[in-house]
Formats: sequence, C-alpha cells, structure tokens
Amino acid sequence: MMSALAIDEVERLQARLTALEQERKHLLAIIEILQEIGGTLHFADIVQSVALRLGETFGLDRCSIFLAEKGGKRVRLVASYEDPAIRNYVVDLERYPELARALQTGETVFIADAATDPSLSPAHSALAARRVKTITAIPISWRGTAIGAILLRTFRDGPSFSETDLQFCQVVANLTAKALRNAHRFERLQHRRGEEGALRRREREQAALIGFMRQLLAGYPAAGDADESAGGEPVGSSEIERLVGVAQAVLSQESSAR
Repeated sequence: MMSALAIDEVERLQARLTALEQERKHLLAIIEILQEIGGTLHFADIVQSVALRLGETFGLDRCSIFLAEKGGKRVRLVASYEDPAIRNYVVDLERYPELARALQTGETVFIADAATDPSLSPAHSALAARRVKTITAIPISWRGTAIGAILLRTFRDGPSFSETDLQFCQVVANLTAKALRNAHRFERLQHRRGEEGALRRREREQAALIGFMRQLLAGYPAAGDADESAGGEPVGSSEIERLVGVAQAVLSQESSAR
C-alpha cells in the first residue's frame, strides 16, 4: 500500500499537471485571439472574435461584450458568443448590476453563485432556469477608464472559474482594449483622409472652373466687337444656358482628370 506521503506527492503532481494543462489552454487561446484581432482593424470583427474564443475556451452559457455610452447610464451589447447576430443592442444598466459595478469601479466583479446573490434577486428565477452558476464582469479599460466590459456566465454543472482563469480573462480584456483603440485610430484616419479627399476634389473643381472661365472670357469678343458683329443684338437666354451647360461639362471632365 502507498504511504500517506506518496499519496500526497501523487495528488500534488496531479494538481500541477492540471494547472499546466490549464496554462497551455490559456496560451493557445491567447495566440488564437492575437492572430485574429491582429489581422483586422475592424471593430466588429475584434469584439466578435474575442467573444467567440472565450466562449469556446470555457464552454460558457454566455459571453458578451459591452461598450459604455457617454453619460454612463446605458451600454451597447456589441458581441455575443451565443448569438453572433446580436450587435449594437442598447442595454439598460439597471438590468445588469454586476456590469454597472465593473464599469463604475474599473475592477473585476465575480459572483460565485448567481442563484443566491442578493444583487441579482430580480433575475434569480431566470438564472436558475438557465442553470447559471457564476457570473464574471471584467472591465475593458483604457488609460484608467472603463470603456466597456466582458460578461461571462458559467453553467451550474460546469467547471468554476479559478483565479488563473480570471487573470487570463483580464489579459484578454487588456488585449481587447488595445485592439479597439487601434481600430478607433484607423477609423479616424480613414475619416480624416475622406475629408481631405473631398477637400482636394472641391479645390480641383474650383481650379477647373476658374481655368474654364478664363478661357471663356479670353475667347469672348469685347463689347464693341460684339455690337458690330451681332448687329447690336444682346446674347439670348438660350445662349447663356448653352454656355452654362458647356461649363458644367468641362468642369466635370477637368476635375476628374486632375
């Protein structure tokens, strides 16, 4: 028979192997998330990739990503593991006290037993029906300010979140914040380039119009010559309309050619 010391050593080794396997799973998930969010600068792709990977890694009941609106009274559900079609859905924070607390404090909120937690009493029946065990709200922060949060819910018959799991999720939240910041900068740059492009197009149109008017005036007879050649008859409205049409055509051609 094995001695108590040997049994303790086996249990210790088994616990260490379990921890190493957990670390391996976390590292693989981090690599996959980095590959996915590193290959895009589109906000919607980033948040959906993070929600999907976290949901698959832990086998969650729910993994949702929320971004805060200005004023702090509402948030927007921008990605969901259980229903990827849900995006940009406005949510009242009063329905999610754990989410509101994470956004207000900038700290992770962990509820070990959702079915008995007093702060969730209005939702106890719904949570029990879905067999929800734990709820975790992890803030997504940028420069000390919570700009959103990741909400995770585990099943009652599934594994609980360990301290290592919570640390891993915080790392993912930090990566998400940086990726969203880069996406925001990219969108601002695109918008600025669009404005600059529109300004350049307007400048080209103005230059083309000025150039055309100069050509038109240079080739148009003086007032005295016009009276002699045309018998003193004024330019009719049909002639003016024709000149306007020609000006518009030339303007369009020259502005597109420059």
